[in-house]
Amino acid sequence: MAILPDPDTGVLFVTIGDDPADRLDKALARGVPEEAALSRSRLMRMIADGDVSLDGVAVTDPKAKVAEGQVYAITLGEAVEVETLAEDIPLSVVWEDDDLIVIDKPVGMVVHPAPGSYSGTLVNALLHHCGDTLSGVGGEKRPGIVHRIDKDTSGLLVVAKSDRAHHGLAAQFEAHTVTRHYLALVHGRPDAADPRLRGTKGVTFETGGIVKIATQLARHKTDRQRQAVLFHGGRHAVTRVRILEDFGTPPVAALVECWLETGRTHQIRVHMAHAGHGLIGDQTYGGKRKVAAAAAGLAAAEAALAFPRQALHAASLGFEHPVTGEDLLFEAPLPADMQQLLDILRAGQPLKR
Repeated sequence: MAILPDPDTGVLFVTIGDDPADRLDKALARGVPEEAALSRSRLMRMIADGDVSLDGVAVTDPKAKVAEGQVYAITLGEAVEVETLAEDIPLSVVWEDDDLIVIDKPVGMVVHPAPGSYSGTLVNALLHHCGDTLSGVGGEKRPGIVHRIDKDTSGLLVVAKSDRAHHGLAAQFEAHTVTRHYLALVHGRPDAADPRLRGTKGVTFETGGIVKIATQLARHKTDRQRQAVLFHGGRHAVTRVRILEDFGTPPVAALVECWLETGRTHQIRVHMAHAGHGLIGDQTYGGKRKVAAAAAGLAAAEAALAFPRQALHAASLGFEHPVTGEDLLFEAPLPADMQQLLDILRAGQPLKR
């Protein structure tokens, strides 16, 4: 049993119940109320910082043994300010309430500060936009990043503004219950009737012309900026692909819908390249493949060759609101550069032979 924190002291009292876990951090994680939104990792930090006490004495060992009936006091304190600079950067806000915000991220914006990108990121922008509405994630006044999309991928992502939302969203991503659909322009046509594609390891086919790509993914052994397909080791990754439209006679490019069962780094990009249908504009995985002017027209070939980024857009995002339980689904239209490329591909005229 736990008593919610006293509004004046910020102290939460947790009573160890029947058949407790074998160590303090696990026992507390089991005993704190969901409303307190305290993850086990945060509890471990609080224990190490002396914020957990028994009979007035701080307990700083997360592996300490516990006993049924013991009452631990957890001093929550106030969320502290983070050092990351808040920056007044325009954002396309699709949805916002006290617990979360959904953003349509533009091309070129990094999600989280990192070496080489300490400013101009989505986190910098959110710190300014959200201001005092951030109630604290992990004990800090910061937005909770539960998933990311690449710098040069546009589209939707959800960010937590509170601990309770952060934990709830993270659990949904871990359970693979979040719906994420992407639109991509790829080389060729990933057709189930293609014998080469049917012979590609890790590729299978489902009803409705859906291509399923299931492999392991891990960081490339020699190029640390890339991911590599494996079949032993690494992390399990599953992408499904459906053709929406193709271009050229014969087809030399296609608009496809991709949806993720898992969400690994560069997953769609590396999976489509593995299947032989890399994304147009993807300098990392697309190689130097060109759209044939003889099949799609000179304008289409030139536009595809000049496209400066991977043609990938996070078009829809669906999840259960982690606090209200409401089912939410958001959609974002293609950004201008991808729409322009799509229009040119649609208008392409094969060269006369």
